[in-house]
Amino acid sequence: MPAEALASAAGTTTMEITVSKFELLRELTATQGVVERKTTIPILSNYLFEASGDKLWLTATDLDLSLRTSCSIKVKKEGSCTIPARKLHDYVKLLPDADITIKLLENHWVSIRCGRSNTKMVGMARSNFPSLPGFPTAGVVKIPAQVLRSMIAKTGFAIASEESRYTLNGALMVLKPESITMVATDGHRLSHIERSGERFEGVSGEMKTLVPKKAMDELKSLLDSTDAEVIEFAKDESTLFFRIGQRLLTSRQLTGQFPNYEAVLPKDNNKSITLHCEELSQAISRVAQFADERSRAVRIRLEKGELKLSASSTETGESEDSLEIDYNGDTLTIGFNAQYILDFLKAAGSGDVKLELKDPQSAGQLRPAESEDYKYRYIVMPMRI
Repeated sequence: MPAEALASAAGTTTMEITVSKFELLRELTATQGVVERKTTIPILSNYLFEASGDKLWLTATDLDLSLRTSCSIKVKKEGSCTIPARKLHDYVKLLPDADITIKLLENHWVSIRCGRSNTKMVGMARSNFPSLPGFPTAGVVKIPAQVLRSMIAKTGFAIASEESRYTLNGALMVLKPESITMVATDGHRLSHIERSGERFEGVSGEMKTLVPKKAMDELKSLLDSTDAEVIEFAKDESTLFFRIGQRLLTSRQLTGQFPNYEAVLPKDNNKSITLHCEELSQAISRVAQFADERSRAVRIRLEKGELKLSASSTETGESEDSLEIDYNGDTLTIGFNAQYILDFLKAAGSGDVKLELKDPQSAGQLRPAESEDYKYRYIVMPMRI
């Protein structure tokens, strides 16, 4: 949308539009994840509405992350306003399926009419709303939407949630002319997925980007609900841009050095067994009920023809389960955090997985047994048991 049109729309203190409840609610719902809930800056809990032409542009931001989206409307008067985001979403959800008329009144109040319902909400001055960077014109890379969606689903859960490990609060995305890789780690486990055979125009050498956890979560929900086949990705010094259909997600970049993950990828895990995803998941879930609540440690013992799983804690008791396996090597006992294994099995889906071990002190590796074009591996540090 041209900047002049926005400026003139923004400069006016009137606005009157009519929009279908279905269209408005769809976009309000898409932006809920970005709206700041516990903000110290009141304007951030508001949407910015900008009406011009036959479009309503909605923007939500928490300063780190912002989402701009639009829907079709009938415009009586172009203009802009801000409206409390949570309250508007909760109210519109309860309205009948009919057209809604939104009108800016004096002192930033906003009137919302639908059928026989008539509400006035207290907005804030449009001038308080932070201005957001525009989508770059150069260096835009197209990424297949379903490829990115699958990669986020297979790595996002391994991102650290403690704020102290700043560079681990995101995933590393590496674009090369013919491949895309995504890596996430929290220092105890690492998820790594690579897909080759794609063509990324405009990428030379390798383009490394740290994508923050909140942006990954938001991207995943936007990709889950889009029918766009490709998304456009671009970045400048400080900001990442993801354009998905008519929605634009912008995120502040994480700075800092992602750990040298290649150094921890196991080289010589020579004890390998194949297990069925769901069987392993069910057995671990049962045993983990009796694991120590803090460590979540489950003991895995490899024996000839059998994998034994066990856990015990002084509070709850003890539990053991076993699975039949095709294994003929040395006996090995190793401990893992049950939740870490379950997270991977959920992401891997159905089918078989390979568990590859070396000794009780070395990291274990899990990967899908059928090696497809997604090279997917998951590394878990062992626990003392």
